Amino acid sequence: MPVTNEWLAGPSPTKRLDRDLLEERILNLLSSQNMCVLATSGADGPLATPVRYFHLGFTVMFTAVPTSPKMRNVAADPRVSIGIFAPLVGQASSRGAQVFGRARVLGIDDPEFSHHWPAFRWQSDHVERSRPLDEPPSGPLTVVEADRIVYTEHWLRRSGYAPRQFWKRQED
Repeated sequence: MPVTNEWLAGPSPTKRLDRDLLEERILNLLSSQNMCVLATSGADGPLATPVRYFHLGFTVMFTAVPTSPKMRNVAADPRVSIGIFAPLVGQASSRGAQVFGRARVLGIDDPEFSHHWPAFRWQSDHVERSRPLDEPPSGPLTVVEADRIVYTEHWLRRSGYAPRQFWKRQED
């Protein structure tokens, strides 16, 4: 029987990408998508919520109403997992990342707010809601700096690399 992608058959390679190439692929994924699934845990158990995100390097950012279930969970336990993925057409196109870190909620008075806020593209929301562009929202902004990332890309098998790659933040 003919096989579309012969390189998908058989055992997966185990070769690791070097850090620079892995980071390039992760950043490409983060830059080419805008929706993620935020996984939190709270008194009522686990919660997985679709969220529109922006990123600054390996930090994922989003805004949310402080009283929402996801934000109540973050307040109770800041450890989160974020799933980001490209549309799946078939096994060869499988590409995504699991980002693990701690969520921090930054108010406009937080010293880190001004570092992250310029990367957050709020203008399109304002236009869509007929709000003036000279009145930006004032947050809060939730940021998740990645501690580790599990990156999956089955196309890597074609070049002899493992489809699942592992990234860890290096301490300065």
